[in-house]
Amino acid sequence: MTPGTEIAAQVRTGRLQALDVVTEALERAAASQGTLNAFTLIDEEGALARARGIDRLVADGRDPGPLAGVPVGLKDLIDQTGLPNTKGAGFPTSPAEHSATVVRRLGAAGAVIIGRTGLHEFAFGFTSENHWFGPVRNPWDPDTSPGGSSGGSGAAVAAGVVPVAIGTDTGGSVRVPAALCGVFGLKVTHGRVPLTGVYPLAPSLDTVGPIAATVADLAACYLVIAGDDPEDPWSQPVPVEALPPPPDPSTLRLGVVKQWFALPHTREVAAGLDHFLHTAGNLGVDIVEVDEPHLTEDAAAARAFGPQVVAVHGERFSADPDAYGPDTRVRIADAYAGTVEDLMAAIRWRAQARAVIGRLFTSGIDVLIAPTVGGMRKVIGDEQMDLDGESVPHRTLLASFTAPINQIGAPSLAAPIPGTGTPPVSVQLIGPMWGEARLLATASALEACGVLASGEPEKYFGKRGRRSGDVPHVP
Repeated sequence: MTPGTEIAAQVRTGRLQALDVVTEALERAAASQGTLNAFTLIDEEGALARARGIDRLVADGRDPGPLAGVPVGLKDLIDQTGLPNTKGAGFPTSPAEHSATVVRRLGAAGAVIIGRTGLHEFAFGFTSENHWFGPVRNPWDPDTSPGGSSGGSGAAVAAGVVPVAIGTDTGGSVRVPAALCGVFGLKVTHGRVPLTGVYPLAPSLDTVGPIAATVADLAACYLVIAGDDPEDPWSQPVPVEALPPPPDPSTLRLGVVKQWFALPHTREVAAGLDHFLHTAGNLGVDIVEVDEPHLTEDAAAARAFGPQVVAVHGERFSADPDAYGPDTRVRIADAYAGTVEDLMAAIRWRAQARAVIGRLFTSGIDVLIAPTVGGMRKVIGDEQMDLDGESVPHRTLLASFTAPINQIGAPSLAAPIPGTGTPPVSVQLIGPMWGEARLLATASALEACGVLASGEPEKYFGKRGRRSGDVPHVP
């Protein structure tokens, strides 16, 4: 799949027709659906009409925008005029009357949404094994999960269906799929991208962000969707900075947080992170260990979002709990256990942890480092994952590294480490509050020198062979 930035550059100058690009993306989406189930809806009619409109603008000498003709997947949790927002659930739904702010901004930038991507029901889970729509599958191995809750967005990017897809992230739902699918994913500062028109899970933690195969595409999409929206009570009027030039790696200082690396993770992940640090160190990156006990998440924080979930689902859940899928039903029931004491403890920890990382960044550290996930393989249908021979609940390995960052509110980026497996192990880069530009520039520098790079699952398909009945990847 051609990077989105290259597609847009060629469409804007007329060297490439948006209609051709979008037609090919729609064909890839349809061809991959039997294997990956990455979409809940493919909007062929709407996408082709949009592409024709972009080509007319170019023919008239007008600029369609920085994402001109770029095919995009949109998580089926975000309102889009005229299309149902299923939220991955089994409840009846009507076509949305208005598009979410992020959808309007994508449209104004020339992007073409080709379909709505699959997810964990109501975004409340890390596997995208959906009771109503069936499981989304990982392009690297269709027997495994692509992660969640934005699994369809991660799978669509990794399989080369689209160069960019939009997800949401409340506890890791952009970064976990990016990690398990071997691509890049950005979780923004809470309040940076508007939540208007996005169905909530826990509003004080919810964010919207892109998944992409390159840092340049991640950044281009981020710059389009970020910015204040007075209609969103969580939005903040903080200026969106342009990305600075990528820094020389020898000027970077990375902080390895001891407490985060102490969380359970496999030997494969440990080796992958060692490889990342070794490779970066060889380029002159200054790597320092950070020992900050206050960055160990308070146990109450994991329970504290429960009251928010109950506020969103309580009335409907009380009326008809069986209308929810089995695993979502259990998780909503568990959410009732959250207490006021938990909430207050979480608020205290968030404030303290945010202050700690703020001091670290003012001390000269550019980026903090942690694994993105603790394990790379979650078999579909199995609630457990393998931790070097020990069977552990999948959320232990998939949520422990990302969820604390949502609690803090800081931006973070999941990035694949080349040469570390199929899919490659993912490192999480954490930046200062409102520091997305700095974070993306750092990732761009590390990508340019090969320390980070997106995986290519289609090559892996060729090595492992396809099972009978699999739909081949469409390049």
